[in-house]
Amino acid sequence: MIPWLGAQTPFPDVSEALTTEAPGLLAAGGDLSPERLLAAYQRGIFPWFSEGQPILWWSTDPRMVLHTDEFKLSASLVKTLKKVEKSARTDGRWQVRFDSDFEQVMRACASPRRDGPGTWISEDIIRGYTGLHALGFAHSAEVWLDGELVGGAYGVSIGQMFYGESMFARVSDASKVALAYLVHFLKLHGVKMIDCQQETGHLASLGARPIARSAFLEHLKRAIARPRIRDWQPVPPVVAGG
Repeated sequence: MIPWLGAQTPFPDVSEALTTEAPGLLAAGGDLSPERLLAAYQRGIFPWFSEGQPILWWSTDPRMVLHTDEFKLSASLVKTLKKVEKSARTDGRWQVRFDSDFEQVMRACASPRRDGPGTWISEDIIRGYTGLHALGFAHSAEVWLDGELVGGAYGVSIGQMFYGESMFARVSDASKVALAYLVHFLKLHGVKMIDCQQETGHLASLGARPIARSAFLEHLKRAIARPRIRDWQPVPPVVAGG
């Protein structure tokens, strides 16, 4: 039986998360205020629930993570990155920006996908994370083509820890371009690990892999104690030069 969180109820220790039936499920209830979200992420906890469910809080074991020095660039993505960077320097049709329209990125991530319905990103989720963005703890990487947002990713940043939340693409490889810029930027700023939360084949294809929750929490404790990254300006990945 998982605990129900009231307005002031603290999170239980992650060691109390379920190990069967719904592995990683820790608690339900509470709210999605920026303060509650920050408290969760600092403890290795994240919200994930479907429409009609209460807020559900998770701490999975193992934990899917992407080490920034293990990000895989396919040959096709390298080609796209070079095209985007060349365009950004010349005709300007392609642009990569950070934080120019955080809410629009979230809403695009929430929109129905070609292969299924929309994601679990509800209006309450959008309000909570745009609140984090206003406080400087949530950021978006965006790909723009001819003035329109065509791909992006967003997540939470605390100290030198980044928690990836969702990505979207309206043209081929756009979400991967956003991620490549984001990973490169984070690596330059000392971030060694991106939390991906749950294991998927798509994430594995990009270089993510599962690690024990204990190892994740050990890294997390050190990383969130580091100074916050403040200058969020995209830097082209090295492969995009030329």
